[in-house]
Order: sequence, then structure tokens, then C-alpha cells
Amino acid sequence: MPVEINKNSIASRFMRYVQIDTQSDPKSGQHPSTEKQKDLSKILVEELKNKGIENAEMDAYGYVYATIPSNSNKQNIPVICFCSHVDTAPDCSGTNVKPILHKNYNGEDIILPDDKTQVLSTVTHPYLKEHIGSDVITASGKTLLGADDKAGVAAIMQTA
Repeated sequence: MPVEINKNSIASRFMRYVQIDTQSDPKSGQHPSTEKQKDLSKILVEELKNKGIENAEMDAYGYVYATIPSNSNKQNIPVICFCSHVDTAPDCSGTNVKPILHKNYNGEDIILPDDKTQVLSTVTHPYLKEHIGSDVITASGKTLLGADDKAGVAAIMQTA
């Protein structure tokens, strides 16, 4: 029987993750490029352990590993790897990210409150028309949201 993902829960999880500063540094010669990227990785390990996944761990580079045993009686089922990254782009600050959930987006312009010159419009962003009636999450205007790829991280964690 398929399990339905609770969209309110995954949105809350995603909004929590984007508030953790994991901005990368392209000039760094280390891995990860900033130590603060490990802050989210540590949280992910704890969340996995709290779900009962005993072998969740983080390596020296901030990679999180965990194995969820099969719930199938079938033999020879291949192992599936879910992979995502926690670092965010260096283009804009990763500090003080304030995600905003726009419930049931109605197609009107979204003016970001911390920088009112930042306007998301169906005229300049026609793909927004495809999301009328959906919930849309944005940043507040002074930072990047970090959806690439904290949305992937949230989906993997919600699925786990």
C-alpha cells in the first residue's frame, strides 16, 4: 500500500532546513568548502537516528549515510541510493533565510517583503501559472532560498 507524503509536514521540514546557513565558498580548498555545511548534516543524522535508523552517520566531509532495511519479502531487490546536497550557492547570503509559505497561490504578483523590488510575476516568470492553486515557498528577498537542493534533502528525509 503506497504511503502518502504529508505536504504540510514536508513544507515545514524544508522551511526548517533552508534556515540553516550552508553557503559554500568557491575559493575554499577544503571539503566541504565551509564547515557550517556540516551543521545541517549533523541535524540530519540526529533526525535519522530519532526515526530508529541506528547506522546513520556523518563522515569527515559532511556526507550523511544511512541504511533503511527492506520491508519486502522478495529476494534480490536492488539497493537504492538517494543522494542530495546541503550546500547553497555563494551568490547571496545564506544567513537569516526567512522562508515564506504562500498557501494556495492565486496568480497575483508575489512581492518579497524584505526587498520590495523583488517581484515574482506570471509575466516575468510564466511557469508560475502552472502553480496557481498550489502552495509556493519563497525567500523574503534578501537571501537565496536554497531550494537547490534542500528540497531534495527534505524529500529524502520525509521519505525515510
